[in-house]
Amino acid sequence: MRPELLNPLFAEITALKGVGPGLAKPLERLGLARVVDVAFHLPTGWIDRVPRDELDMADVGRVIAITLTPVSYKMSGSARAPARVQAVDAHGNYVSLVFFGGSSGWAKKLLPLNEQRWVSGRLDQYGQELQIVHPEVSETADGGGREAVYPLSEGITSKRIAGFVEQAIERAPELPEWIEPSLKARHGWPEWKAALARIHVDPADAKARERLAYDEIFANQLALLLVRGEARAKRGRPLAGDGRLRDRLQLPYAPTGAQARTIREIEGDMAQSQPMLRLLQGDVGSGKTLVATMALLIAAEAGAQGAMLAPTEILARQHFETLTRTLSGLGVNVAILTGRDKGRAREATLMGLADGSIDILVGTHAIFQEGVAYKDLGLVVVDEQHRFGVAERLMLQSKAKVPPHLLVMTATPIPRTLQLATHGEMDVSRLDEMPPGRQPIETSVIAEDRLGQIVEALGRHLDSGKQAYWVCPLVEESEKTDMAAAEARAAELQARFGGRIGLVHGRMKGPEKDAVMARFASGELGVLVATTVIEVGVDVPNATLIVIEHADRFGLAQLHQLRGRVGRGGGRSHCILLRGDRLSETSRARLALMRDTTDGFVIAERDLELRGAGELLGTRQSGEMQFRLAAPEMLQSLMVAANADARLLVDQDRGLGTPRGQAARLALYLFERDAAVGLLRSG
Repeated sequence: MRPELLNPLFAEITALKGVGPGLAKPLERLGLARVVDVAFHLPTGWIDRVPRDELDMADVGRVIAITLTPVSYKMSGSARAPARVQAVDAHGNYVSLVFFGGSSGWAKKLLPLNEQRWVSGRLDQYGQELQIVHPEVSETADGGGREAVYPLSEGITSKRIAGFVEQAIERAPELPEWIEPSLKARHGWPEWKAALARIHVDPADAKARERLAYDEIFANQLALLLVRGEARAKRGRPLAGDGRLRDRLQLPYAPTGAQARTIREIEGDMAQSQPMLRLLQGDVGSGKTLVATMALLIAAEAGAQGAMLAPTEILARQHFETLTRTLSGLGVNVAILTGRDKGRAREATLMGLADGSIDILVGTHAIFQEGVAYKDLGLVVVDEQHRFGVAERLMLQSKAKVPPHLLVMTATPIPRTLQLATHGEMDVSRLDEMPPGRQPIETSVIAEDRLGQIVEALGRHLDSGKQAYWVCPLVEESEKTDMAAAEARAAELQARFGGRIGLVHGRMKGPEKDAVMARFASGELGVLVATTVIEVGVDVPNATLIVIEHADRFGLAQLHQLRGRVGRGGGRSHCILLRGDRLSETSRARLALMRDTTDGFVIAERDLELRGAGELLGTRQSGEMQFRLAAPEMLQSLMVAANADARLLVDQDRGLGTPRGQAARLALYLFERDAAVGLLRSG
């Protein structure tokens, strides 16, 4: 139950004066549904409005604030033509105030002739005259100064957001301090509420921003440590395999040293009564699936059931087919369950889980839905599932008699900073070497005006008997973007290569998508045109070329995942990154890095350095938890301190019963990590 002290912050946004149902919708598009969302809607920048009493050409390009008197209107009858208001300053200098979008009536109301108004905006030069486009106007002078700039939605101005923020902060209570006193003093951080108020008034206040970022990171670290502590406190079930299944497994190659080491670590974890919580990091193609298979066989040897959770149906079905093929002849019963499975097939699977005749279940989130009961669930493997947090962990535990062992796999190598941020409670294994025969993928960055040459090269590639992927960012053409759509590109390639071209995208129904994938995997199709639905899990060894259009618009982590779709056989593979004409410095750096290295761990570290706030390691693509107040660069600088501070607090006060512990409980609720509060115990 959330403490009453915080209730004013967690009220619906309509509790703020001036927010009715009509305005609530555009605010919700910004993610602002509650008062606390408004308080945490931090400015992305600021405008310094320079106060002036006279217009001056030297101020062109600056945002100024000045008293002006409107003297004439220049209005056109056309709604497309701008409305212009001629105004003069106190010294008789003229400026044109310009409004677009058929706003002549509104401009006259805002700026009545011969009445002074305080006007602010960017001063520009148009021909020989000065002008301000869409100025802000008020009847009284506000003195200029610094104004926060917020992320906006249609119909909402920064000034209006600032008014709502002011109300939200008024509702915020004074909270007791949860930061260790000497740490707070050393950094010179203000109190929590003071920091929140200051960052909205002066977005350049580094100490205020740093304090708020630290609070969010600290609450996250504390929650992860409490989850870890709860797992350590609970007794699970030791699962000691006898090797009878693993010894009979026929592998095409010997495991790498990294795989063998990781399997030993997992075997040691599973033999303990304390439930395993292990993160397995492995670059694309490093052999995570073999490690997961061995873990599932250990569970089967010990007489327990294993479950493997995949993020997409495509990947779930691929895992199912791989496990079925690999474990053929061992007497291990593997089943699959996704949202698509209905009727008798689903009922048979549910009965097999309940009576224990199914040893391993593969599927999407459907495997943990209500009504899915296991006879003896001992191990869960989670593949590429970034949103598997505290709440999901508790749901998973409810499916087993005792907490099951947990192995989480990711093919996106995670820098230590983000590892602490998202998986801080887990032991970590790294697959840092590739299986024999894997060759580096040759990567080229090519301008899009050479598209014709790429298509010709694709033809030669197909004639040699090889297959290829062609990745496009959108499903349909959009008037607002010039990105090639997958459907349009597939049609163009079909006109050139005929029936050898297939298309998959996220809007296709499961059976339809599976049918195309099966045709590509069998070699019937030579080119698979796709959106990023193929980002994880698709495995076709004969596909040795991937073309990624508008590669400059993808994040590094996603590009690395896409590139990993090729190079899965023994031959040389190629990745072509098609770039646009106008590249930012960041985009250039990303593409250069992709060209120069295939090391996912190097890419992950560089990705963290290059990305701006709100783009944390591909979170927008993957759905990973985003920090609202802590930008990536702050994660790097504050994470270790927050982790150490949270550990110190938990070591000294496991139940969070001391005054500082009680304050930390409030922080968990404030930053919505309160699922961890239910795990608290005294002692």
